[in-house]
Amino acid sequence: MTMQQQKIWFITGCSAGFGRALTETLLERGEIVVATSRNLQQLEDWVQQYCDMEASKSDRILVLPLDVTKPSDIQLAVNQSIETFGRIDVLVNNAGYGVFGAVEEVSDVDVRRQFETNVYGALDVTRVVLPHLRRQHSGQILNISSSGGFVGFPGAGIYCASKFALEGWSEALAKEVKSLGIHVTIVEPGAFRTEFNGKPLVLPNQAIDDYAATSGQMIQWIRQMHGQQPGDPKKAVAAMIQAVNSLNPPLHLALGSDALDAIHAKLEAVAADLTAWKNVSINTAFDGVVVSAIGG
Repeated sequence: MTMQQQKIWFITGCSAGFGRALTETLLERGEIVVATSRNLQQLEDWVQQYCDMEASKSDRILVLPLDVTKPSDIQLAVNQSIETFGRIDVLVNNAGYGVFGAVEEVSDVDVRRQFETNVYGALDVTRVVLPHLRRQHSGQILNISSSGGFVGFPGAGIYCASKFALEGWSEALAKEVKSLGIHVTIVEPGAFRTEFNGKPLVLPNQAIDDYAATSGQMIQWIRQMHGQQPGDPKKAVAAMIQAVNSLNPPLHLALGSDALDAIHAKLEAVAADLTAWKNVSINTAFDGVVVSAIGG
Protein backbone atom coordinates (compact mmCIF):
# COMPACT_ATOMS: atom_id res chain seq x y z
CA MET A 1 0.00 0.00 0.00
CA THR A 2 1.48 3.32 -1.10
CA MET A 3 1.08 6.55 0.84
CA GLN A 4 -1.38 7.75 -1.81
CA GLN A 5 -3.53 4.68 -1.08
CA GLN A 6 -3.16 4.98 2.69
CA LYS A 7 -5.35 7.34 4.65
CA ILE A 8 -3.86 9.78 7.14
CA TRP A 9 -5.91 9.55 10.34
CA PHE A 10 -5.74 12.29 13.00
CA ILE A 11 -7.17 10.91 16.25
CA THR A 12 -7.65 12.62 19.60
CA GLY A 13 -7.70 10.79 22.93
CA CYS A 14 -5.58 7.82 21.89
CA SER A 15 -4.38 6.69 25.31
CA ALA A 16 -7.40 4.48 26.03
CA GLY A 17 -10.82 3.34 24.87
CA PHE A 18 -11.93 3.73 21.27
CA GLY A 19 -8.95 5.97 20.48
CA ARG A 20 -6.46 3.30 21.42
CA ALA A 21 -8.42 0.46 19.80
CA LEU A 22 -8.84 2.44 16.57
CA THR A 23 -5.15 3.37 16.40
CA GLU A 24 -4.05 -0.23 16.93
CA THR A 25 -6.45 -1.54 14.29
CA LEU A 26 -5.40 1.07 11.74
CA LEU A 27 -1.70 0.36 12.27
CA GLU A 28 -2.37 -3.36 11.83
CA ARG A 29 -4.10 -2.54 8.53
CA GLY A 30 -1.19 -0.47 7.25
CA GLU A 31 -2.78 2.96 7.59
CA ILE A 32 -0.98 6.08 8.86
CA VAL A 33 -2.02 7.56 12.19
CA VAL A 34 -1.40 10.83 13.99
CA ALA A 35 -2.03 9.62 17.54
CA THR A 36 -2.57 12.35 20.11
CA SER A 37 -3.01 12.34 23.85
CA ARG A 38 -2.50 14.49 26.92
CA ASN A 39 -0.28 11.70 28.30
CA LEU A 40 2.36 10.57 25.79
CA GLN A 41 3.72 7.95 28.19
CA GLN A 42 0.63 5.88 27.47
CA LEU A 43 1.55 5.87 23.75
CA GLU A 44 5.18 4.88 24.30
CA ASP A 45 4.62 1.28 23.17
CA TRP A 46 3.71 2.49 19.67
CA VAL A 47 6.79 4.71 19.52
CA GLN A 48 9.00 1.75 20.40
CA GLN A 49 7.26 -0.56 17.94
CA TYR A 50 6.97 1.69 14.90
CA CYS A 51 9.55 4.47 15.20
CA ASP A 52 13.20 4.60 14.24
CA MET A 53 14.58 5.21 17.72
CA GLU A 54 17.64 7.11 16.48
CA ALA A 55 15.61 9.53 14.39
CA SER A 56 12.48 9.29 16.58
CA LYS A 57 10.47 9.18 13.35
CA SER A 58 8.18 6.78 11.55
CA ASP A 59 6.34 6.72 8.27
CA ARG A 60 3.47 4.91 10.01
CA ILE A 61 2.69 6.92 13.11
CA LEU A 62 3.23 10.40 14.50
CA VAL A 63 2.71 10.66 18.27
CA LEU A 64 1.90 14.17 19.49
CA PRO A 65 0.86 15.80 22.76
CA LEU A 66 -2.61 17.31 22.60
CA ASP A 67 -4.97 18.65 25.22
CA VAL A 68 -8.08 19.54 23.23
CA THR A 69 -8.96 22.29 25.72
CA LYS A 70 -5.78 24.19 24.75
CA PRO A 71 -5.99 25.97 21.36
CA SER A 72 -2.19 26.28 21.11
CA ASP A 73 -1.85 22.49 21.43
CA ILE A 74 -4.40 21.99 18.66
CA GLN A 75 -2.76 24.38 16.21
CA LEU A 76 0.69 22.92 16.83
CA ALA A 77 -0.46 19.30 16.45
CA VAL A 78 -2.35 19.96 13.21
CA ASN A 79 0.55 21.94 11.77
CA GLN A 80 3.01 19.17 12.60
CA SER A 81 0.72 16.60 11.00
CA ILE A 82 0.48 18.56 7.76
CA GLU A 83 4.23 19.21 7.73
CA THR A 84 4.93 15.50 8.23
CA PHE A 85 2.37 13.83 5.96
CA GLY A 86 1.11 16.64 3.74
CA ARG A 87 -2.57 16.07 4.46
CA ILE A 88 -5.20 14.75 6.86
CA ASP A 89 -7.80 12.42 5.40
CA VAL A 90 -9.81 11.44 8.47
CA LEU A 91 -10.29 13.43 11.66
CA VAL A 92 -11.57 11.46 14.65
CA ASN A 93 -12.75 13.59 17.55
CA ASN A 94 -12.59 10.93 20.23
CA ALA A 95 -11.23 12.74 23.30
CA GLY A 96 -13.92 12.96 25.95
CA TYR A 97 -15.20 11.68 29.26
CA GLY A 98 -18.40 11.45 31.30
CA VAL A 99 -19.78 13.56 34.12
CA PHE A 100 -22.66 11.73 35.79
CA GLY A 101 -25.17 12.62 38.46
CA ALA A 102 -28.52 14.38 38.57
CA VAL A 103 -28.53 17.77 36.86
CA GLU A 104 -28.95 19.45 40.24
CA GLU A 105 -26.11 17.45 41.82
CA VAL A 106 -23.31 18.25 39.36
CA SER A 107 -21.08 21.19 40.32
CA ASP A 108 -20.74 24.28 38.14
CA VAL A 109 -17.06 23.50 37.67
CA ASP A 110 -17.75 19.97 36.43
CA VAL A 111 -20.46 21.19 34.05
CA ARG A 112 -18.09 23.65 32.41
CA ARG A 113 -15.20 21.19 32.24
CA GLN A 114 -17.49 18.66 30.58
CA PHE A 115 -18.38 21.12 27.84
CA GLU A 116 -14.79 22.35 27.48
CA THR A 117 -13.67 18.86 26.46
CA ASN A 118 -16.67 17.17 24.87
CA VAL A 119 -18.03 20.16 22.94
CA TYR A 120 -15.50 22.97 22.57
CA GLY A 121 -12.49 20.65 22.35
CA ALA A 122 -13.95 18.72 19.42
CA LEU A 123 -15.22 21.91 17.81
CA ASP A 124 -11.85 23.66 18.08
CA VAL A 125 -9.96 20.70 16.59
CA THR A 126 -12.46 20.49 13.73
CA ARG A 127 -12.22 24.21 12.95
CA VAL A 128 -8.42 24.01 12.73
CA VAL A 129 -8.48 20.93 10.48
CA LEU A 130 -11.28 22.13 8.16
CA PRO A 131 -9.19 24.57 6.06
CA HIS A 132 -6.91 21.66 5.09
CA LEU A 133 -9.86 19.42 4.17
CA ARG A 134 -11.41 22.23 2.10
CA ARG A 135 -8.12 22.75 0.27
CA GLN A 136 -8.04 19.03 -0.54
CA HIS A 137 -11.76 18.92 -1.48
CA SER A 138 -11.88 15.68 0.46
CA GLY A 139 -11.89 14.28 3.95
CA GLN A 140 -14.01 12.69 6.61
CA ILE A 141 -14.81 13.67 10.16
CA LEU A 142 -15.86 11.11 12.77
CA ASN A 143 -17.30 12.69 15.90
CA ILE A 144 -17.54 10.16 18.70
CA SER A 145 -20.79 10.85 20.46
CA SER A 146 -22.93 8.34 22.37
CA SER A 147 -26.42 6.91 22.44
CA GLY A 148 -26.65 9.60 25.14
CA GLY A 149 -26.10 12.16 22.39
CA PHE A 150 -29.50 11.23 20.98
CA VAL A 151 -31.38 10.14 24.10
CA GLY A 152 -31.39 11.87 27.48
CA PHE A 153 -30.86 9.45 30.35
CA PRO A 154 -31.51 10.20 34.05
CA GLY A 155 -28.24 10.66 35.90
CA ALA A 156 -26.46 11.63 32.71
CA GLY A 157 -28.01 15.00 31.95
CA ILE A 158 -24.79 16.99 31.75
CA TYR A 159 -22.96 14.32 29.75
CA CYS A 160 -25.95 13.97 27.41
CA ALA A 161 -26.15 17.75 27.03
CA SER A 162 -22.53 17.86 25.89
CA LYS A 163 -23.11 15.09 23.37
CA PHE A 164 -26.39 16.63 22.16
CA ALA A 165 -24.41 19.81 21.49
CA LEU A 166 -21.74 17.83 19.63
CA GLU A 167 -24.40 16.23 17.47
CA GLY A 168 -26.10 19.57 16.79
CA TRP A 169 -23.10 21.26 15.24
CA SER A 170 -22.07 18.01 13.55
CA GLU A 171 -25.40 17.79 11.71
CA ALA A 172 -25.13 21.42 10.61
CA LEU A 173 -21.50 20.97 9.56
CA ALA A 174 -22.39 17.91 7.48
CA LYS A 175 -24.74 20.06 5.39
CA GLU A 176 -22.18 22.84 5.08
CA VAL A 177 -19.31 20.69 3.80
CA LYS A 178 -20.95 17.91 1.78
CA SER A 179 -20.68 19.86 -1.47
CA LEU A 180 -16.97 20.37 -0.72
CA GLY A 181 -16.28 16.63 -0.75
CA ILE A 182 -16.15 16.31 3.04
CA HIS A 183 -18.29 13.83 4.98
CA VAL A 184 -19.29 13.90 8.65
CA THR A 185 -20.33 10.85 10.66
CA ILE A 186 -21.65 10.97 14.22
CA VAL A 187 -20.78 7.74 16.03
CA GLU A 188 -23.29 6.78 18.74
CA PRO A 189 -22.03 3.83 20.81
CA GLY A 190 -23.96 2.11 23.53
CA ALA A 191 -22.17 0.30 26.37
CA PHE A 192 -18.74 -0.89 25.25
CA ARG A 193 -16.04 -2.50 27.35
CA THR A 194 -13.68 0.46 27.62
CA GLU A 195 -12.35 2.44 30.58
CA PHE A 196 -15.23 4.95 30.27
CA ASN A 197 -17.09 3.63 33.34
CA GLY A 198 -13.92 3.48 35.43
CA LYS A 199 -11.48 6.13 36.64
CA PRO A 200 -12.29 8.79 34.00
CA LEU A 201 -15.90 8.95 35.23
CA VAL A 202 -16.75 12.06 37.28
CA LEU A 203 -19.46 11.70 39.94
CA PRO A 204 -21.01 14.32 42.25
CA ASN A 205 -19.40 14.87 45.64
CA GLN A 206 -22.73 14.59 47.40
CA ALA A 207 -25.85 12.77 46.22
CA ILE A 208 -29.37 14.11 46.86
CA ASP A 209 -31.68 11.46 48.31
CA ASP A 210 -34.65 12.53 46.18
CA TYR A 211 -32.79 11.34 43.07
CA ALA A 212 -31.88 7.90 44.42
CA ALA A 213 -34.48 6.12 42.28
CA THR A 214 -33.44 7.88 39.06
CA SER A 215 -29.91 9.27 38.93
CA GLY A 216 -28.79 7.03 41.77
CA GLN A 217 -29.91 3.88 40.01
CA MET A 218 -28.21 4.96 36.80
CA ILE A 219 -24.88 5.52 38.59
CA GLN A 220 -25.22 2.19 40.36
CA TRP A 221 -25.84 0.48 37.01
CA ILE A 222 -22.81 2.20 35.47
CA ARG A 223 -20.57 0.99 38.29
CA GLN A 224 -21.90 -2.57 38.07
CA MET A 225 -21.47 -2.63 34.29
CA HIS A 226 -17.80 -1.63 34.39
CA GLY A 227 -15.89 -4.48 32.77
CA GLN A 228 -19.13 -6.25 31.86
CA GLN A 229 -20.34 -4.05 29.00
CA PRO A 230 -21.60 -6.13 26.04
CA GLY A 231 -19.87 -4.11 23.31
CA ASP A 232 -16.51 -5.15 21.86
CA PRO A 233 -14.34 -2.06 21.14
CA LYS A 234 -12.48 -3.86 18.35
CA LYS A 235 -15.75 -4.50 16.54
CA ALA A 236 -16.82 -0.90 17.14
CA VAL A 237 -13.70 0.52 15.51
CA ALA A 238 -14.03 -1.94 12.62
CA ALA A 239 -17.52 -0.51 12.03
CA MET A 240 -16.09 3.03 12.10
CA ILE A 241 -13.47 2.09 9.50
CA GLN A 242 -16.17 0.48 7.37
CA ALA A 243 -18.17 3.71 7.48
CA VAL A 244 -15.12 5.76 6.46
CA ASN A 245 -14.46 3.43 3.53
CA SER A 246 -18.09 3.49 2.42
CA LEU A 247 -19.07 5.33 -0.76
CA ASN A 248 -22.03 6.75 1.16
CA PRO A 249 -20.95 7.25 4.79
CA PRO A 250 -23.84 7.55 7.27
CA LEU A 251 -24.48 10.75 9.19
CA HIS A 252 -25.52 8.70 12.23
CA LEU A 253 -23.74 5.43 13.06
CA ALA A 254 -25.28 3.72 16.09
CA LEU A 255 -23.14 0.97 17.58
CA GLY A 256 -24.61 -1.81 19.69
CA SER A 257 -28.14 -3.20 19.95
CA ASP A 258 -28.64 -1.19 23.14
CA ALA A 259 -27.92 2.03 21.26
CA LEU A 260 -30.27 1.03 18.43
CA ASP A 261 -33.06 0.16 20.86
CA ALA A 262 -32.69 3.43 22.80
CA ILE A 263 -32.65 5.54 19.63
CA HIS A 264 -35.66 3.75 18.12
CA ALA A 265 -37.58 4.20 21.38
CA LYS A 266 -36.77 7.93 21.36
CA LEU A 267 -37.90 8.31 17.74
CA GLU A 268 -41.16 6.51 18.48
CA ALA A 269 -41.79 8.70 21.55
CA VAL A 270 -41.12 11.88 19.56
CA ALA A 271 -43.41 10.70 16.74
CA ALA A 272 -46.15 9.96 19.27
CA ASP A 273 -45.85 13.46 20.80
CA LEU A 274 -45.90 15.10 17.35
CA THR A 275 -49.02 13.19 16.36
CA ALA A 276 -50.86 13.75 19.63
CA TRP A 277 -50.15 17.50 19.64
CA LYS A 278 -50.24 18.11 15.89
CA ASN A 279 -53.27 20.41 15.94
CA VAL A 280 -51.83 22.50 18.76
CA SER A 281 -48.50 22.74 16.93
CA ILE A 282 -49.89 23.94 13.61
CA ASN A 283 -52.48 26.37 15.01
CA THR A 284 -49.89 28.92 16.15
CA ALA A 285 -49.49 31.10 13.04
CA PHE A 286 -51.25 34.35 12.27
CA ASP A 287 -54.53 33.70 10.44
CA GLY A 288 -53.99 33.38 6.72
CA VAL A 289 -50.20 32.98 6.95
CA VAL A 290 -48.70 30.00 5.14
CA VAL A 291 -45.58 28.70 6.86
CA SER A 292 -42.86 26.92 4.86
CA ALA A 293 -40.23 24.60 6.30
CA ILE A 294 -36.72 25.87 6.98
CA GLY A 295 -33.70 23.97 5.73
CA GLY A 296 -33.40 20.83 3.64
